[in-house]
This record gives sequence, structure tokens and C-alpha cells, in this order.
Amino acid sequence: MAVPRLVLIFSGKRKSGKDYITERLRASLGGDVCAILRLSGPLKQQFALERGLDFERLLDASEYKERYRADMIRWGEEKRRADPGFFCRLIVAGVTQPVWIISDARRRSDVDWFLEAYGAVVQTVRVEASMESRRSRGWVYAPEVDDAESECGLDTGVTFDWIITNDRDEASLDEQLLKLKAFTLSKLTLPV
Repeated sequence: MAVPRLVLIFSGKRKSGKDYITERLRASLGGDVCAILRLSGPLKQQFALERGLDFERLLDASEYKERYRADMIRWGEEKRRADPGFFCRLIVAGVTQPVWIISDARRRSDVDWFLEAYGAVVQTVRVEASMESRRSRGWVYAPEVDDAESECGLDTGVTFDWIITNDRDEASLDEQLLKLKAFTLSKLTLPV
């Protein structure tokens, strides 16, 4: 198993902008330095295989994905109960970049697994956005989704190292991302 120099674990509510922010950070650091690892990727792939669904369509922000979201959440919870690190181990296999961005942590067990496996190199990042901003991005409350552990599991019990506010203020977001990028780069200059 590769040993990263920094693991940034991102979490936040649906439509808070986690993917947008993590893609911007990766682009500014470069793909040779930084890898985005999505816990939902292997989950969606296995769920699609077992149910005969279109995996690619489960990856995008489509109505197709939303139609299966509640079932996918329940299925993923069953897998995690049996083995809390199942999806975490899948996404880190073969990663060689020194910075890992976990773009979609949703449960305490995800954070705990990375803290146990990588300890001091882990930083937790919470992406926050107002309800108004989330609605403007297409968020609509969905029972059994927005009140499930997959959305609420990290609302309490985690002290975040970073809080990124993503409320349609690009100048503020740019400033926050520059600070996180500078921190990340400082970790790369330390001796191994």
C-alpha cells in the first residue's frame, strides 16, 4: 500500500460543491501530484453490476442516479456494516501520487478508516453551502436521502481541520482554495 504525504478528506451536503472544489484543487496542484479518490465510484460500480444498471449514468448528476440513490445508500450501508473499510481499500489501491483527495466522505467510518490507516497526514475538509446556494445548484430535499447517514453522518462528531464556504462568491472561494493549496504544497516540501 502506497504511503501518501497528505490525505484531504472532503465532506459536505449534496450540492455543496464538493466535486467542483476538489476538481479545482486537483487542477491547481496537477495530476502528477494529486489524485481524486471517490468512495462512491466502487460503490456505484458494484451496485450497477449487481442490479444490471448503467454504471456511467450512476456517476453523473442525472435523474437516473437520483432514482436509485436511496436503494444504493441502503446497499452501501449493508456493505459497510459487514466491512467498514471495504470501499476505502478499493479506492487507494495502486495510487502513486503523494496527495490524495477523498472527494466524498459521508460517514464517520470513512474518516476513522483513513485516520487509522494514515494518521498524522490526514486533514478533514468540510464544504459548506447555504440552502439557497444548494437549491440554485438543483438540490431538492429527498426523504431517505437527505436524512440518511450518507448525508448526516458527519454533521457531528468530527472536528474539521478546514471549512470551505462555497456560497457563489468566487473571490472568497479562490482565497480559501489558495490557503489550502499553500498548506498542501508545504507538506510536499517536508522530508520523507
